[in-house]
Amino acid sequence: MNAPNEVAVNVIAIGKKKASLPAEKLFVLGILAGMFIAFAAVGANTASSVIENAGVSKLIGALLFPARLAMVLVAGSELFTGNSLIIIGVLEKEVTFAAMCKNWLFVYLGNFVGALLVAWLVNAGHQLSLFSNALAGTTINVATAKAALSFGDAFIRGVLCNFLVCIAVWMSFAAKDIAGKIIGLFFPVMLFVLCGFEHSVANMYYVPAGLFALANPAYASAATANVSLLTWGNFLINNLIPVTLGNVVGGVGLVGIPYWLVYLKKSKSA
Repeated sequence: MNAPNEVAVNVIAIGKKKASLPAEKLFVLGILAGMFIAFAAVGANTASSVIENAGVSKLIGALLFPARLAMVLVAGSELFTGNSLIIIGVLEKEVTFAAMCKNWLFVYLGNFVGALLVAWLVNAGHQLSLFSNALAGTTINVATAKAALSFGDAFIRGVLCNFLVCIAVWMSFAAKDIAGKIIGLFFPVMLFVLCGFEHSVANMYYVPAGLFALANPAYASAATANVSLLTWGNFLINNLIPVTLGNVVGGVGLVGIPYWLVYLKKSKSA
């Protein structure tokens, strides 16, 4: 196992590699990560859609969701939220601020395209009709709850989410084999889903999937939420923008900078 100080050094090298990738590769790898995240969201919704006990339903979804980060890290792709850790390379002056921003931009766009693609495909293939449209109802209900959040709530939940996501990435880097990586990332990801925190890339699937489903009258009738709140405008203003900002603060401010200060920053006397 790599010690935390060793992980910090490895994160610099990984960040440099990520920041040096051309825009088109970042975009394609971002699409793949967006799809991985979306598939985990589909699975979580599917498994929980017929469980009446809310606590058990949430737990089952949370237990399945770590599959998304396992695919991102093991199969190889670029995820906006985890790439908050590139800030460590910037602070060490091994990565330029502009290169980090380029990475974030093209990865974010790719993540959005990948998540939207899966959201459209599961609707086009009528996968949401499972369990007599119960999955469609769950998909719309989840999307509505996210679109109805206040800006402040969404921001704070985004901060808390990406703290745990970046800790999950950090813990996976401590492992030296695939099994160790998956075990390391599992519990932080499970916790953020179980607690109901907000992940910008996951929401790129959750809310559009609900919006696409809402256009199908049979699916819409299966929902129990106040669907008047489920609009593209509410998605962007009440969820995606504040959650994205919160994710950056959580990953950069609560994980990247503290670990740089502890393990890498040179003291004035050095």
